[in-house]
Amino acid sequence: MTWTPSTPETVFTYGAPALKFGPGAADEVGHDVASLGARRVLVVTDPGVLATSAPERVAEGIRAAGLEAVVHDSARVEPTDAALVAAAERARADGPFDAYVAVGGGSAIDTAKAVDLLLTDGGDLMDYVNAPIGAGRAPSRPLAPLVAVPTTTGTGAESTTICVLDVLSLRVKTGISHVRLRPVLAVVDPRLTTTQPAGVTASAGMDILCHALESWTARPYTSFERKTPGERVPYCGANPISDLWAQRAMSLLATSFRAAVHDGDDEAARGEMALAATFAGLGFGNAGVHVPHANAYPVAGRVRDHHPAGYPSGEPLVPHGTAVALTAPESFRWTFEADPARHLEAARLLEPGVDTASGDPADVLPGVLRRLMHDIGLPDGLAGVGYGEADVDALVEGAMKQQRLLATSPRPVSEDDLAGIIGRSLHTYDAL
Repeated sequence: MTWTPSTPETVFTYGAPALKFGPGAADEVGHDVASLGARRVLVVTDPGVLATSAPERVAEGIRAAGLEAVVHDSARVEPTDAALVAAAERARADGPFDAYVAVGGGSAIDTAKAVDLLLTDGGDLMDYVNAPIGAGRAPSRPLAPLVAVPTTTGTGAESTTICVLDVLSLRVKTGISHVRLRPVLAVVDPRLTTTQPAGVTASAGMDILCHALESWTARPYTSFERKTPGERVPYCGANPISDLWAQRAMSLLATSFRAAVHDGDDEAARGEMALAATFAGLGFGNAGVHVPHANAYPVAGRVRDHHPAGYPSGEPLVPHGTAVALTAPESFRWTFEADPARHLEAARLLEPGVDTASGDPADVLPGVLRRLMHDIGLPDGLAGVGYGEADVDALVEGAMKQQRLLATSPRPVSEDDLAGIIGRSLHTYDAL
């Protein structure tokens, strides 16, 4: 079954923040924020990143440019609705601010997006959360400028229009999506990633890979019904520009991913990973992602007792990139028939020299992914993070709520399709 629009789309859109990339780029944030006309700036980070001194160095650079800078460690790893509301309340008490700088991983950047949204546009958080979980309200005005300074390589949050969160009462991960959430500037400094533990590099790196791979295999923009100008959304399907970013990101991962995980001091590998993350973000931030990301939301949101290495101890956690990766091999086996040539090309980009001529061609890309996941130490499938057969129905239910993501799948997705993908993902390495 394929998508068959009655009036195919002929227009695609592309958007991206301004970009500053390279070692030492973070030292110039003060100049960059001053050029935006800001006078009082909130720097948003999390306690772990704050301990590295990077946020305070950025804040000192802002102060050196003649601006006032306040630092809040209000972000939490894999932010919840309650954490985002608390961060906004703390910012409101210390405000007002006319610009925001996020220093950290995707959690810090998404927290800054939510704080900016709530303080600029007002209302309750759930007003903006994507339907059907929230009301899906669009911001009524432009937000204050946000500069994103990522310290992890993976989320792409510095390039996207998305804020991801867990809704605690529903035990589901979802998001807020609007073009006004996109940072105005992404400052990517590979030196800031050198303190990233191996487990974080592995999980975040799989997020990069799936961003690139999902945008590369997303349904083409021409497979959607034609939209009016007012109906256009940031994620418009695979298109010629997003394809270029995705291809280059996968090529960089092929040479750098394993090295960055196994030797965190490999500056060349760290630099290539940072560049891959940026490229993948510029791609999927316009094309969109699909089945692995939809599955990841309930996998992360319903975790019971998993504590990954390299992350803060305390509450159980399945890191976002890990949650995405665990169903990726079976997801791409299922999407193979939508465009076999693209799937085989992706396998060659990720593992140059891979044999694409022997055996079942639908097995090639899943095999590439399984070998990589094994080599970087990811858990053995969903069972490795605490799920079993009895959890499949609940995970399917949670994934089916992510219709914004599933709409970009190269094939229409049913509950039975997801049940098969999730059930076959309980163990990843059986076929190795």
